[in-house]
Amino acid sequence: MTSGAAEKQALPSRTAGMEPPAAVGRLSVDDLVRQMTLEEKLAQLVGVWVNASTDGDSVAPLQNEMAGDARSWEDVISAGLGQITRMYGTVPLEPLEGARRLAAAQEQIMAASRFRIPAQVHEECLAGLAAWKATAFPVPLAWGATFNPGLVRQMAGLIGGQMRELGVHQGLAPVLDVVRDLRWGRVEETIGEDPYLVGTVASSYVQGLEGAGIVATLKHFVGYSASRAGRNHAPVSMGPRELADVMLPPFELAIKDGGARSVMHAYTDTDGVPAAANRALLTSLLRDEWGFAGTVVADYFGIAFLNATHGVAADSGEAAALALAAGVDVELPTVNCYGTPLLERVRSGEVPESLVDTALLRVLRQKQEAGLLAPDFDPAPPALAAGAIDLDPEAHRALAREIAAQSLVLTNRTHDDGPSLPLPAAALASLGVVGPLAQDPFAMLGCYSFDAHVGASHPDVPMGIRVPTVAGAAAGRWGRIRTAATGTCEAISDAQIQEACGLASGVDTCVIVVGDNAGLFGRGTSGEGNDAADLRLPGDQHRMLDQVLTAAEAAGTRTVVVVLSGRPYALGDFAGRAGAIIQGFFPGEEGAEALWDVLTGAVSPSGKLPVSVPRTSGGQPGTYLHSRLAGPSGVSALDPSPLFGFGHGLSYTTFDFSCHTASGPTMTTSGAVTVGCTVTNTGPVDGAEVVQLYLEDPVGEVVRPVRELIGYARVDLAAGASARVEFTVHADRTSFTGVDLKRVVTPGLVKLHVSTSSSRDIHTHELILHGGRRVVGFDREMLTPVTVTPL
Repeated sequence: MTSGAAEKQALPSRTAGMEPPAAVGRLSVDDLVRQMTLEEKLAQLVGVWVNASTDGDSVAPLQNEMAGDARSWEDVISAGLGQITRMYGTVPLEPLEGARRLAAAQEQIMAASRFRIPAQVHEECLAGLAAWKATAFPVPLAWGATFNPGLVRQMAGLIGGQMRELGVHQGLAPVLDVVRDLRWGRVEETIGEDPYLVGTVASSYVQGLEGAGIVATLKHFVGYSASRAGRNHAPVSMGPRELADVMLPPFELAIKDGGARSVMHAYTDTDGVPAAANRALLTSLLRDEWGFAGTVVADYFGIAFLNATHGVAADSGEAAALALAAGVDVELPTVNCYGTPLLERVRSGEVPESLVDTALLRVLRQKQEAGLLAPDFDPAPPALAAGAIDLDPEAHRALAREIAAQSLVLTNRTHDDGPSLPLPAAALASLGVVGPLAQDPFAMLGCYSFDAHVGASHPDVPMGIRVPTVAGAAAGRWGRIRTAATGTCEAISDAQIQEACGLASGVDTCVIVVGDNAGLFGRGTSGEGNDAADLRLPGDQHRMLDQVLTAAEAAGTRTVVVVLSGRPYALGDFAGRAGAIIQGFFPGEEGAEALWDVLTGAVSPSGKLPVSVPRTSGGQPGTYLHSRLAGPSGVSALDPSPLFGFGHGLSYTTFDFSCHTASGPTMTTSGAVTVGCTVTNTGPVDGAEVVQLYLEDPVGEVVRPVRELIGYARVDLAAGASARVEFTVHADRTSFTGVDLKRVVTPGLVKLHVSTSSSRDIHTHELILHGGRRVVGFDREMLTPVTVTPL
């Protein structure tokens, strides 16, 4: 349903004092399927997107071309309705007004349905609930930088609780795509470039959301982040081994350990087969092999794209037939292919009605789990009964600040007179803040934060939350500071650069803020559809930063470069010149406050890079998860070595590693070994270190990565304190996809590296696996349990 349809017959506000529909007895799910007409069945397999624009800024790909159903609301819901799309997340809407509209819509849907079945309501929730006035948490790439799944689980629980209060049942998050090309616009939505980090952090998010009663949706299944040349929706050129060993494990873990109940197909095709039409992926693997019993939902317009962009279907009816046969249960965001086109195909006998019934059973069972089929279901969201709801309470802001602080990565710090950070009190007396993001609140927000995702298209509506800027937060703490906005991420004039240079020359300390503005489909430098040609800082920022650092060097000014971005950029020209560099990934509404906490030493930095920071803007794509010949070698003049590798991050304190142990020098191909070490904070301040465990398989039956992360532990230690860290490594954790395309554990030598980053080992254990080659599957051990014991 488009905005045009909404204007013809807008949803009424819920009448004051209106009683919810009388409760009726419910039939079993099987009885419902048997008694429904085909029209009623198909109505449960579609969503409706009320107030979606067809002529303005899009928030979904090709939205203006695809959201073209002009039927009235009454006509759309005449046989019932499966899902309501983004009641709160489409336009700026007061939360209680949204709740009233949702209650009215649910009452009408139930009244129109013979079986009084309400709709399942979904919203985006990638960086907090994507609704006006809701907390903007840090983006997923920042979650990855914390290496703290527990904190992410806590955040997801709060988000899920808000959604339940608003009558929402499903969240379209998290993103489990593993970064393969840093130029891709949606890097900010990912958790990082390592499948184990992605899988463990995403599983914790799923646990938090599902624990609050919200259906978590894993996306995008699968391979989307490997689109060719980092271009959104471009084909994926990936063999089955890379798919199985890099892309699939996070989804396996989030289903097995996280308990996710929904999966969203990817937009892309892999080796010519679009995910939405891939039965081998969505049914044979996901359901038959993994045992997934939840729903598979379409990414927005993804079924229609089988015809419109992929060209594997002649029309909408054939697209519907392909998707349904592949295993897509629900068409989102609005009815298109699964409406009349699919109805006609089933009526003609071209599509078996049994396929509809199979999808319908899964949809209704999920509604039953959510309480939507209960006789006493109340269409009014709980927030209405309370009469008020605060979507950005202080507790949420405090957690957002904690996550932001833990996500900030200190990549380097040098100064002629000693460490440049933390900033001493004297340095704050003469402080300047310059750069295109110095005074920009959107420097903190990812493309799925409401104010960047939707609010930016409504300039007449103020931001619904308070988002301090870097300069504003500094002024709030120390009063008058010198600051210059220095243009925008994409355009900086010579005069603006000279103003920044003059300011940097006239202060004792200059903080230079560069990076991205997030947006959608060309509206920004990062985010969905905002792919990059290379990894040079966007626009004129490289030239600006070079000249400001030159001016500061000449004046003896202490400099700190702060990068607030959705992807890492090449910083090789600046690492030896800036006093320090802080990398942040859209750290959310409290990001500026968290930044100054770190800069001043109130918080010791503990973030670790979830993606490598490149030295130069070329030599891509490349991540740390590569084979020998993908790294530097004598057969290529190009050196793809990063400036700062995956897992890197400094602290204001120091840590000592000692007492390295292994429970044995060998284990069977079905056994386990325990490796441990003692970590001591030997510095003057409290801090946290992330102990990382990497696997190296020197001789494999197929080409193996130089190393891969198989375990990690964030260890918080007071100054002088120690803790014992022990990892239990099952032989399954050494498994990979062999020459016969089966996942196997093989005998031979492996090395376990205890490290503080992918490029800095502390200790190496050599271990011999003995026994036969063993085939493993979905039931294998996917986690490396770790214990941290204070001493």
